[in-house]
Amino acid sequence: MRLFLAVLALCFYATGQAADNDYPLVEAKECRPRGGLPNFLLKAQNTGSELKIGYLGGSITAQAGWRVQSLAHFKKAYPQSKFTEINAAIGGTGSDLGVFRLQQDVLSQKPDLLFVEFAVNDGGADPQRIIRCMEGIVRQTWKSNPKCDICFVYTLTEFLSPAMLEGKLQRSASAMEKVADFYGIPTITLGMEVAKLAKAGQLLWKAPLPKTDEQKQAVGDKVVFANDGVHPHEATGHKLYTEAIVRSLPALAIAYNAPLTHVFNLSLDPLNYERATLAPITSAKLSDGLVPVDMKSDAFAKGWANRLPAMVKLTQPGQSIEFKFKGTHCAVYDVVGPAGGQVAVTLDGKAPKKVQRIDAYCTYARLSTFTIGTDLPEGVHTVRLELLADPIDKAAVLAKNKNVIDKPERYAPLNFFPGGLLILGELVP
Repeated sequence: MRLFLAVLALCFYATGQAADNDYPLVEAKECRPRGGLPNFLLKAQNTGSELKIGYLGGSITAQAGWRVQSLAHFKKAYPQSKFTEINAAIGGTGSDLGVFRLQQDVLSQKPDLLFVEFAVNDGGADPQRIIRCMEGIVRQTWKSNPKCDICFVYTLTEFLSPAMLEGKLQRSASAMEKVADFYGIPTITLGMEVAKLAKAGQLLWKAPLPKTDEQKQAVGDKVVFANDGVHPHEATGHKLYTEAIVRSLPALAIAYNAPLTHVFNLSLDPLNYERATLAPITSAKLSDGLVPVDMKSDAFAKGWANRLPAMVKLTQPGQSIEFKFKGTHCAVYDVVGPAGGQVAVTLDGKAPKKVQRIDAYCTYARLSTFTIGTDLPEGVHTVRLELLADPIDKAAVLAKNKNVIDKPERYAPLNFFPGGLLILGELVP
């Protein structure tokens, strides 16, 4: 299910691609070593070392592809050490969620190396917002563990490939390069060979892997990248991604006699997301009768227990959640799906706005977010979230993506399932 979610982000790519001409694109190189991975590779050489690799990204990372293959490579290359992964990939999400969930999903497990993969899902995002989020990821990581090495990796899709075919990084990756250059972070363009093959006419972006002799003959010597032009086949597209990492490792082996402490003082953007936090929804004031669900026993909630810090089910109109925060940005981290309803969001006592928790892709439940307020004046802000009884023409909503209601009883409820608050700042009493 989650593997499909990155496709949802493609609806934003048209604006992102159109704006590429208005943003300075960086020359594409497979590897920019910069400060390398000195601590990770030095530790890997020591017999008996235990290393954790964090993989923070979207559905391309969630696949059993470059993440699994790169981990296998490290195990083979350094048999004297023990490697484990921290799989922190969520399909259809970008750095704007990654920076808020970083502490919970990755840093709490003390990684030695952090791969960050958001170039595809950030394809339609504002470049300055990308810079602020990616810088927040870097600064949070080194504040938590100054010896953790970081590497940005850039994946590719057919839709985002035009810039790469002309020798330039796509807009999102070009923005990320500014952060990488400022902090001396190595970057690997995983799609370099993919673009090279595509430009030479030796790659099929969208096709199933050939199985029969007839299918293989029809494909010839071309590489079949993916079924959908986005999520690579493990044996082909992901293999190209992994090979890019393996080729880059010698250049990243910066030699130091002792572990290097990554330091940071000045910031690239003073408005970066270093202070991004994920607070459980249970930290807010719940209306009478509204109680948190048990994340271990509740049949619905336990499916999200590895990502959401908590969950509250609002099922009756009028049920509400109230809280205050001191900061400049706030969003809700929740689950959308067939049972989604409408929520009235009131910020600082102003006129409430309605937020719908079902969209054209909701034939199943999935993690999502919605913004309450951003770029707000620094200070204390009040928020009220109330479930509404207002009906939703869910058939019309689904029809926008050519989906239909299969079982009416699945779509009949009008519920709201929040789990966390994404805050640039902090909750206050």
